[in-house]
Amino acid sequence: MSLVKKITDWMLEKETEMAKSCSIPMREIEYQIDKVALEKQKIQQKYDEAMVELNDVAEKLEKIKNIEIFRCSNK
Repeated sequence: MSLVKKITDWMLEKETEMAKSCSIPMREIEYQIDKVALEKQKIQQKYDEAMVELNDVAEKLEKIKNIEIFRCSNK
């Protein structure tokens, strides 16, 4: 992941330099912003779905724990 980040950072630095000299078309920047926003939305959705699943597993484990506590305390 660090290689991808380094490449991305390098590309953004070059684009920043180009923007300072008005060398990047505005539609290209807007396209990239939209692309990043879409990717963020996809990642957020995957995160939300994973959290729902993990919360469900955690709830089931808590129920098992409570059953075990109740059962063992009555012996």
